[in-house]
Amino acid sequence: MQNILVTGGAGYIGSHICIQLRDAGYLPVVFDNLSNGHRDAVAQDIPFIEADIRDSNALDRAFSDFRPSAVIHMAALIEAGVSMLEPAQFYEVNTAGSLNLFEAMRRHNCHRIVLSSTAAVYGNTHLDLLNESLPVLPENPYGRSKAMIETMLADYSATYGFNTIVLRYFNAAGADPDGRTGERHDPETHLIPLALQTAAGVRKEMKIFGCDYETPDGTCVRDYIHVDDLAEAHVKALQNITPQEESAFEIINIGTGRGYSVKEIIKLCQNITGQNFPVSIEARRPGDAANLVADPTKAKMLLNWEPKFCSAHDIIRHAWNFYKKTMP
Repeated sequence: MQNILVTGGAGYIGSHICIQLRDAGYLPVVFDNLSNGHRDAVAQDIPFIEADIRDSNALDRAFSDFRPSAVIHMAALIEAGVSMLEPAQFYEVNTAGSLNLFEAMRRHNCHRIVLSSTAAVYGNTHLDLLNESLPVLPENPYGRSKAMIETMLADYSATYGFNTIVLRYFNAAGADPDGRTGERHDPETHLIPLALQTAAGVRKEMKIFGCDYETPDGTCVRDYIHVDDLAEAHVKALQNITPQEESAFEIINIGTGRGYSVKEIIKLCQNITGQNFPVSIEARRPGDAANLVADPTKAKMLLNWEPKFCSAHDIIRHAWNFYKKTMP
């Protein structure tokens, strides 16, 4: 059984990845400082290391103790809006922390990695579908920090023999269909859980930031990818990384190819929950792109991956079922 080091494995997406890694016959080893993750999201029989990727000594102990054959790197700050206010944190944790991890990998001769990246690296293109050949023009420090990590890994692959697959996520959403884990950010910043919290009466109203974008209804359009499908993409990426010594570097979009506007998502949340909660319009937030929808062709071609849950209705239904199970 191969050990796979999963940084950020106690987080929303990371916990789903660990479930699917175990189902595929791997042993995930979770490395997480619990700043955004939850200890109870990790099964008790999965090795857990509470530590920060900026801690070189903790990384060295993890590699020495568990000798992972590969790394799935999830640990990062992810709030694009916060990055506009506190960019230094994002460069310190995301960019410098990743460099620390890559150097630990070099010291311990572990050269296989799947990187969690983001569609935010594309910036504001106004294109209907985004493919991996587009230039990288991020609009916010979060996207820029991730673009820097991608660049570092391209250089590490070319120079140090890393075998790398970069997965550019679009909007992860939903919950495990069996209700084992789901989204529990605190504070919450993502559209679907915010809408569900409003439906549950935890919030007084749902805010829409900007209704004057160049989109069909004036609100931002996003490609929502079910977190279960996203986790499966990581397992397939891991299985597709060449085990040979020669280096490899690939960037692959993970999305559905279908976009939903903010207003459409809110309407679906109201229909699924049966709650016609109040909605208000606020000014645009700096750094928000108008349209981010994936061209998923490369993922299908290289990873033999396609999403099982293409409808936002299923994504929201699973998220609502998990929220009802875990709400205060």
